[in-house]
Amino acid sequence: MLRFMPVGDSMTIGSAGEHTWRYRLWQHLRETHGGAFALVGPRETLYDKATDAPTSYAYADPDFPRAHLAGWGEGWVHMAPLIGATVRTHRADVLLVSLGLIDLGFYTNAEQTADNVRAFVEQARSANARVRVAVLPVIPNVRAAEDGPFAAQVALFNDLLAKVLADLDEPRSPLLLVPPPPSYDIHLGTYDGTHPNASGEHKIAAAFADALHQAWDMGGPYGG
Repeated sequence: MLRFMPVGDSMTIGSAGEHTWRYRLWQHLRETHGGAFALVGPRETLYDKATDAPTSYAYADPDFPRAHLAGWGEGWVHMAPLIGATVRTHRADVLLVSLGLIDLGFYTNAEQTADNVRAFVEQARSANARVRVAVLPVIPNVRAAEDGPFAAQVALFNDLLAKVLADLDEPRSPLLLVPPPPSYDIHLGTYDGTHPNASGEHKIAAAFADALHQAWDMGGPYGG
């Protein structure tokens, strides 16, 4: 059984009442993946805006298998120290990673964030030498649209991310740069300029699904 682990920040954990792109991808894989698979990870909750804490189980679909490693306000800098033990404990085969916006916004510059990507991959491989890692770059967001220097850091990080993944890629543990969703519009695909609404969830899920299918023959083209 193939074990997928979603890893991300607020766009991945989602908040109370949302489906999340994790759910949209799960639905897609359930329809297109030929073999058994599971979503794994140490966390299950959504973020609760009322309590400002990740304590909600109020998923829009209560039957969704909710396991993940995502956190509101967390980035590469937080996940790199956790990923080795988490991959080992939950026996993850494929990591689906969407990180970077929080790092650049609050913690590290583009170069430092790229260093944390490298550490993340090394730690994941220390737990599973054959782990596959699919990484979505930082996608359009309201801060980048309004803050020129921040937009430059995002562009630089995305360039460095591609170089790190290309540098560390190896046949037994392939690394995949997921092409960002085409025509991702922060006014149509988010509810606040950053966090995806239903349309944005589908676009992010489609980006992962199509990349997994094209690169690794997992699942099929995203149907939405």
